[in-house]
Amino acid sequence: MTSPTSTDWRTPFVILLAGTTIVFLSLGARMTFGLWMPDASFDLFGPNQLKILSLSIALQSLFWGIGTPVAGNIADKYGTGRVIAAAGILYSIGLVMMTVSTTPFMAHLSIGVFTGFAMSGAMFPIILSAISRAVSPEKRNLYLGIASAGGSSGQVLMIPMGQYFIDSQGWVVTLYILAAVTALIVPLAFVMMTRKAEAQTGPALQVLTTGAAIREAFGHRGYVLLTGGYFVCGLQTMFIGTHFPNMLTSLKVDATIAALSLSLIGAFNILGTFTWGAMGGKFRQKYLLCWLYSLRSLVMIVFILMPITSTSVLVFSALMGLLWLGTVPLTGSIVAQVFGLRHMGMLFGFAFVAHQLGSFIGIYAAGYFFDMFGNYNGVWWAAIIMGLVASVMNYPINDKPIERQPVPQGA
Repeated sequence: MTSPTSTDWRTPFVILLAGTTIVFLSLGARMTFGLWMPDASFDLFGPNQLKILSLSIALQSLFWGIGTPVAGNIADKYGTGRVIAAAGILYSIGLVMMTVSTTPFMAHLSIGVFTGFAMSGAMFPIILSAISRAVSPEKRNLYLGIASAGGSSGQVLMIPMGQYFIDSQGWVVTLYILAAVTALIVPLAFVMMTRKAEAQTGPALQVLTTGAAIREAFGHRGYVLLTGGYFVCGLQTMFIGTHFPNMLTSLKVDATIAALSLSLIGAFNILGTFTWGAMGGKFRQKYLLCWLYSLRSLVMIVFILMPITSTSVLVFSALMGLLWLGTVPLTGSIVAQVFGLRHMGMLFGFAFVAHQLGSFIGIYAAGYFFDMFGNYNGVWWAAIIMGLVASVMNYPINDKPIERQPVPQGA
């Protein structure tokens, strides 16, 4: 029997709990942006200038995506703890800086660049990669589903909390509170400070360099298709997550219902993401992705063709919540299954770049066209059509593991 080591307490369950809490905090804080954005935009830049903060938050999505494969590569090589701790510090700084961002440049820097890079180190690609390494392959889909569902439940609690403080204290105090909350990511990073995990179990396989792993992935047709579908996921979810409250307010839906809608998406997302992750262990993930994207488009079509009422908003939010982030465990599982775990953080990160490019387009285009036309109709239909395209793109993915040469014995 081997003697216990100082890292034995970091069991797969403990890593799952810590990682889930980190995503809970980072995503929960992010999902409040749509609540304080209109007030901040008016106070800082005047009326009809929503496009300025729309661009700032769109830039956040872009830098969130750009930074993710870099953070993933660092985490793959040196462990996730330092990456997550730096992300927590940067997140809090960005939120505090936003309260004094009196120029568009300052807003773009604080909420765009700083919190964008922070999200790249404290969100799904980094956290799910660490959890994937800590758990056995037969439990991987289940654990990824739990982490995705539990982490995204942050919006269930933090959105109503954010709305309460915005109504009672104003958006500036709310950002100070969110900065204190995201600072909790730093001590949680200590739990994730595990040694670099090996990429495979069983016989040792050929180890790819970073460059070779990137070339292998982008030369794989299935990875390119998977990444393209993830682009659509970003466009749909972040457009809704950022602009849905403002859309409802413009349609004279009660502000309480507007805030409740995002919380309801988060609440049903807990069930939905866990269910999609669990089903990923029983059915082929690519077919589940086809169904998920198709159902999203169908729900969106029905919603915008019906009269917008408080009831229709709540029903839409519940249904969309069931489909909200089910793509995360399924996409991550396919990356791990095809390419292995050694470079999972980086490769999942590159897929996430596409996700965030979609987010950038969805967030900024929605703000731009709302200032121009006073509605979001064009963006809704674009999101619907692209969801159907994403469904078709995922069907032909080759999700079989890549075969690599075994390392000669003694090498």
